[in-house]
Parts: sequence; C-alpha cells; structure tokens
Amino acid sequence: MDLEQISGIANDVADPREGLRAVVSLRALADALELKQVEAALAAGMTWQVIADALGVTRQAVHKKYAKRVDQRLLPGKGR
Repeated sequence: MDLEQISGIANDVADPREGLRAVVSLRALADALELKQVEAALAAGMTWQVIADALGVTRQAVHKKYAKRVDQRLLPGKGR
C-alpha cells in the first residue's frame, strides 16, 4: 500500500478501525522521517536550537526526544 492510499484510509471515517490503523502507520512514518531529518541537520552542523525552531518546538524538547536516538557520532564533541 502506498502513502496516498494510507492517507486516504486515514481520512475516511467510514471504518474507524481501519482509519486508526492508518493513522498509526502515518505516525510511524512521520517519526522515522523526522529522525532522519534531525540526523541530517546535525550532520550539516545545525544546532539543537535551529532544529527545534524548524520543528516548532523548544530546544529542550527536541534534545530530549532525539539526543539518545540519533547516531552518537553526529553529536558535538563525539567525533565524526
């Protein structure tokens, strides 16, 4: 099933069980993509503050969510 189909199911309220499962799939995809972009941002030298601003959250929130999940070599002082 492709993204457009999953999105359509998530938007259709005719079968809430299927819709909720589709929402879970979309959330998992969004989380995986966000992690990938946070790692790309760190690799590009962006600070936690710049990443947080782009995500519309606080620096503390993005750091708490991702500091232990990202490739540790991308963190300042950890070596690349």
